[in-house]
Amino acid sequence: MISRGSRDGRVEISRIQTASMWHGIARRIISRRYHSPPPLLHDLTQRGFVQDISKPDSLHNALLVGKRTAYVGIDPTAMALHIGHLIPLMCLLHFQLRGHRIIPLIGGATGRVGDPSGRLVERQLAETTKIEKNVIRLTSSIQRFFKHALLYARSRLALDENTFTEPRVISNLDWHGSFSLLHFLQTVGVHARVNTMLNRESVRARLTSQQGLSFTEFTYQLLQAYDFYHLHEHHECTIQIGGSDQWGNIVAGLELIGKLAQEEAPSKKLSTDCYGITTPLLTTSTGEKFGKSSGNAVWLEPDLTSVFDFYQYFLRVADADVGRLLKLFTFMPQDEVTELLEAHNRTPERRLAQHRLAEEVTEMVHLKIGVTQATVMTKLLFGSDYTDLKAQDVVSSFSRDPRLVKTTMEYILNCPVTKLAAKHGLVTSNFLTFFGKAAARNLVASRGLYVNNQPVQDVQYTPTANDLLDGKFMILRAGKDKMLVLAVCD
Repeated sequence: MISRGSRDGRVEISRIQTASMWHGIARRIISRRYHSPPPLLHDLTQRGFVQDISKPDSLHNALLVGKRTAYVGIDPTAMALHIGHLIPLMCLLHFQLRGHRIIPLIGGATGRVGDPSGRLVERQLAETTKIEKNVIRLTSSIQRFFKHALLYARSRLALDENTFTEPRVISNLDWHGSFSLLHFLQTVGVHARVNTMLNRESVRARLTSQQGLSFTEFTYQLLQAYDFYHLHEHHECTIQIGGSDQWGNIVAGLELIGKLAQEEAPSKKLSTDCYGITTPLLTTSTGEKFGKSSGNAVWLEPDLTSVFDFYQYFLRVADADVGRLLKLFTFMPQDEVTELLEAHNRTPERRLAQHRLAEEVTEMVHLKIGVTQATVMTKLLFGSDYTDLKAQDVVSSFSRDPRLVKTTMEYILNCPVTKLAAKHGLVTSNFLTFFGKAAARNLVASRGLYVNNQPVQDVQYTPTANDLLDGKFMILRAGKDKMLVLAVCD
């Protein structure tokens, strides 16, 4: 909530805690009997996207009466998007689906400085060439995410496609790159008060640390504040969305816009009708940071995290977390989520909620073909019945996988399974040698070699036409983890 009652004329912004405040706002919204879909801000809050917000009533009304432009900043120190980016990106997507304009902003300039927010030690300055490469890849990754997400949204929601505007991906290097220090001090620095900057949470935490805070990091909040001002002036952007650790930086931008607006001529006066929204830090029920698998980020790019591993990450989500993630990462209505969770709780061993979550998020990021690939691989690796699998789906799922061997029907039907296992590296030796065939024979003896999930009982067994699933492929497996897909090439 913004007021102008302080002695020094500063814009004061009080932090709004949604847990206590939004119950009252939600009741007022419901009492007005809005029709489906619910108002945007109400929907975002109910789904768990909103932690802090400035002037909630004013923003709610502004979103009802006109189209707005919102932006999210993305740090280019990572090579691509990962699922930690999903909450702010999904929040931005909700704005886009309601017809508002959106700007994903890549920190091509600020990424070279380093944001101290949420960090106990100073980040090493990234190499310029690395940042430049990351900006290029992130731009492509962001465009692909919104393209896929819109296709997913169209399949789930009744949308007026004429209201969509394509997201404009921008790098803040476009303006900071030519911004001299003298110009920056005259434009931004003159309005900054050191005592206010020192009171920012991100700064206070570092000042008490052993390492302290460098001047470079100290000025980061001014760079981000100017980003908001620049986008407001040149792109009519009035809403900034960021993670919970960005509240101080967002507030700095709102204050700067207010101060620079006072200097404008009346005919060019900037609107100060601007807002900030922060999204919560997403953690698991055990307190761990969401989006890490065995200590590594889960990426949205299939060459960094396979579609199968992406799907499996959401399939392994704990029961305590799945309901919250269904609200955040899908467009399922609230009552449908409730019904699914009730069904899940009746038979938790079936993991109905996790399967639905994994399918929805995978389709949003990797399209329907990604869901098919992931579910096929899941069935092959963990299922027992392969009879309903289609050759086209299996080959597509393993298209970039070295476990796929494209060959002829004659080759498959005239080669003993022990020889196939040895020749294609399914057993210890990768070469057709005595040792490789001996290892395969040992597997047969211990009932550890399988054709289509059925144990091979004869070391001389050679596949028949009946072993070809869908008439075109066969699954050869050694133990629990090693698998080979032999597919007939047309």
